[in-house]
Parts: sequence; structure tokens; C-alpha cells
Amino acid sequence: MPNYEYLCEANGRVVEVRHKMNEKLSSWGELCERAELSPGPTDPKAPVRKLISAGFVGTGAANEPACEAPGCGSGACGGGMCAMQ
Repeated sequence: MPNYEYLCEANGRVVEVRHKMNEKLSSWGELCERAELSPGPTDPKAPVRKLISAGFVGTGAANEPACEAPGCGSGACGGGMCAMQ
């Protein structure tokens, strides 16, 4: 299953979760539940949006590295976060 990053604009937090490609999380409450986090003071109904992600989980073979898509090439992507959203 791929990893996805979601942004909650209500609190500015980015949370990474794993789920099937056909699933989509739409609220802070859903995201927190999936990530096993407490929603804290943020309204659980606050909308979240999926950020662009380029990483994929490898095939599982012990001698093969994880497969990753190439970066955007801008050089502005620090720590896996791409400014192209």
C-alpha cells in the first residue's frame, strides 16, 4: 500500500498514512483515526487534502531497494516535501 501525506489547513499539520489507492480521507477526524492520533482541539470535521507524493513501497524482496519515483528536479524539495502542490 502506498503512503500518502494529508494537510489539514485548519491546524497546519501534515500527517502521513498508508491506505489503498482507491481510498480518500476527507476530514481531520478520519485522518487522525487512520493515523491513530488524537484530533486534539481541531474540529474533526475540518477538511484535509492529499498532497502530491512521489514515494512508493518496494516489492518486498529482501535484496531489492524500495522503488522511488524521481524528484521534481527543482532542488526545493527538502525532506521529501515538494513545493509543487
